[in-house]
Amino acid sequence: MRRLAVTVSAALLTAAGLPAVAQAQADPFRDQAITWGACTDLDVPVLECATYTAPRDWRAPGNGKTITIAISRLKARSGQAKASVLTNPGGPGGPGRTLPALYVDRAKLVQDHDIIGIDPRGTGASTNVTCGGFDFLALTDPRDRSRENVDLLYDAAELQATACQAKSGEFGKVVNTEQTVKDLDLLRHLLGRDKISWIGYSGGTWMGAYYATYFPNRVDKFVLDSNTEFTTTFQEIFDEFGRGFQRRFEVDFLPWVAKYDSRFHLGTTAEEVRAVYEKTRARLAANPIPLPDGRMLDGVLLDLVLVQAQYSKWAFADAASLLSQLNQQTLAAVDVRYPDAANATLFAITCNDTRFRGGREFLDREARELGAKYPLAGYYQILAPCAFWNRPPLQLRTPTGKGVPPILMVQSVRDPATPVEGAQRAHDRFAGSRMITVVDEGDHGIYGFGNACVNDLVESFIVDGKVPPRDTTCPGEPLPDPTAMLAAKKPSLAHGWL
Repeated sequence: MRRLAVTVSAALLTAAGLPAVAQAQADPFRDQAITWGACTDLDVPVLECATYTAPRDWRAPGNGKTITIAISRLKARSGQAKASVLTNPGGPGGPGRTLPALYVDRAKLVQDHDIIGIDPRGTGASTNVTCGGFDFLALTDPRDRSRENVDLLYDAAELQATACQAKSGEFGKVVNTEQTVKDLDLLRHLLGRDKISWIGYSGGTWMGAYYATYFPNRVDKFVLDSNTEFTTTFQEIFDEFGRGFQRRFEVDFLPWVAKYDSRFHLGTTAEEVRAVYEKTRARLAANPIPLPDGRMLDGVLLDLVLVQAQYSKWAFADAASLLSQLNQQTLAAVDVRYPDAANATLFAITCNDTRFRGGREFLDREARELGAKYPLAGYYQILAPCAFWNRPPLQLRTPTGKGVPPILMVQSVRDPATPVEGAQRAHDRFAGSRMITVVDEGDHGIYGFGNACVNDLVESFIVDGKVPPRDTTCPGEPLPDPTAMLAAKKPSLAHGWL
């Protein structure tokens, strides 16, 4: 409908006798208007929703091929927003339209700021990519390093790459960070802003750093929370998963479960709880439990459930309860889902954006090394399909921070998905950045999730424009008791890998 409207407008201009140059300057993308309305597909009444149209390929914007980007808005309480804050929950590939609802009680932030949620290209209610529902991670147990199983594992990874690229076609080639940040800059223009602010978590720190790199003059106040090492490659980033998740598992989760043995009955020491996990995992590997959706709850799926739980202390109780039920063999079925569009977008971005080194033999050696060190997640090579990906020609600009206003980084010291070591390296390499290090904390996603010190510093930065003169620290929050966890049901970012 928008393309038809533009054609009619051009005809009217001609009929009015306006010069041809006026027609040539018409831009159907920049001239469109955002119309906000009810979010009919989201059960979040505080939000408004809309869509806009972007070129399918920003390198050929005039070829007539377009995509739809779905967005949401938490409107400023004052009714007259002075600025817009774009947000992203990570992934890469996580749908983000519900994220602004997280800030509904952040009075200082939302008083004069519109908070914008986005389903980036490829995922959510935006134009999707797909892998046809294929998910290689659940196909076989990566701990089994027999030649037959290793062949099966990497055959599956190769099939994952083939399925994603075949099912997503030409669009899959342009689901990458360079294209996405141009979608975001078009959104900035359509919102009527010379500059935008940003709150990005996890994979959203990558996206925020790259937007700042491509459009440094459009950056207002950027907050990067739970940071990927956005100055390196996705392969290097994902190789750190084993260390991050194992540290969180051993330092926080296992001792906490042991502390509440009277509730979970999994052991009174961290080592006893770990032994129960290993025993339960081995039993599920030999005798999987059927699930309602037709899949099987096996050792791999148990690992993935426990990995997801490490993202937030508020997920510990549910994961421990599941492990307890499995240990007592009282669980009949569990329903765990992984949306295909988000998964497909993850592969498209990570495999398209940065080069991947090594083939099957390299992957096998790496898995043996990382798995031996970090058994919870070290065997899982999420990006193995990238070894078989037909990568399009793409050379992203390198984030250096040069010419970018100061950005604010927030990082917990035991973050499982984006370990502090990588965040620190990115901080060191991104000029002008400031870092808030949250000590004695392992949650993935800090601002807006209850840490008063971080909340105050972030809002002072975004709203008041106060750039911290130097790096600083905030105390973490203690692990609550299981009753409080189950009662609170606090939100977390445990929706995907980053």
